[in-house]
Amino acid sequence: MRILKEPLFHFFLIGAVIFIWFQIVTPENETVEDFVTITIGENDIALLSDQFEARWKRRPSGAELQALTDATIREEVLVREARKLGLDRGDSVIRSRLSQKMDFLTEAIATSVVPEDEDLEAFLQNNSERYATPSKLAFIQVFIGEEPNKAEIEGVLAALRAGDEVSDLGASTLLPASMPLTATRVIDSVFGSGFSKGLTTLDKGQWAGPIQSGYGVHLVQVQDIEPSQIPPLSEIHDAVLRDWRRVMSEDLAQAQYEILAANYEIIVPALSGQTK
Repeated sequence: MRILKEPLFHFFLIGAVIFIWFQIVTPENETVEDFVTITIGENDIALLSDQFEARWKRRPSGAELQALTDATIREEVLVREARKLGLDRGDSVIRSRLSQKMDFLTEAIATSVVPEDEDLEAFLQNNSERYATPSKLAFIQVFIGEEPNKAEIEGVLAALRAGDEVSDLGASTLLPASMPLTATRVIDSVFGSGFSKGLTTLDKGQWAGPIQSGYGVHLVQVQDIEPSQIPPLSEIHDAVLRDWRRVMSEDLAQAQYEILAANYEIIVPALSGQTK
C-alpha cells in the first residue's frame, strides 16, 4: 500500500510510539510518596558522567561526580518546592520552554526518518527555485559617460564594431573593463541594481548598447552566458534532505498540534473590534 511508504505516515507512527511511551513512563498524577522521594539512579549518574566528558574531554573524578550529583539533587529540590508554591503557573518562560521541548520532540522524530530518493527528487522539483544556480555572465564594457549624447554613443559603438582598441575608447572610470563568468547579483552589486538585466537580452559576441548602470552609460560585449539551472539531486542531496526534514517536521508539528488540541474545549472571547 502506498500509504505505508508515505513519509508523513512514518512520522505519525514514530511520533505515536514516542508519545505513548512518555505517557506510560510518566504517571498521570504524582503521589505524595513520589513527590517527596528523589531518586538518582545509575542511568542518571552515567548521564552526568557522559555530559562532563563531552564538555571536558575526560571522565570526572570521584569528587567532581559527587559535585554534579549534589547539584542535580539541589536543582530537583528547588524545582519541586517551586511547583508546590505554584511558581511554575503563569510563568511565560517556563511555558515557552515546555512548548519548545514538545517541538524538539517532533524535530527528533523528523530526523529519524530516512526518505526515499524519489521523495527527495519530488521535493527538489517542487522547490526548484530554492536550489537553482544563479545566472552568470562574462562581458567587456566601455564606459562612455554619465549622460553622453546620441552622436557620442554611435561613434564609440561604430569604432568598437570596427575593431578599435577598447582601452582607447570611452571615458575614464574605476569600474572593471571586463568580468569573467559572474553571478548576476554580483554584477549588480558592482554596476548597480538592474544592470545585468540589460545584458541578458544582448547577442553574445556583439558590441551593443547603450546599457544604463548606476554610474552612467555603457557599451557592452557579452562573451559568455551560463543560464540558471537546477543541480542534480546527487550534488545537493544533503541540502535537500535537510530542507525536506524541516518542512516535514513543520507539517508533523501542525498535524500533531491539531490532534492534541482536539482533546480540549477551547474557549476564546470574541475578537471583533479588537484590531486597529
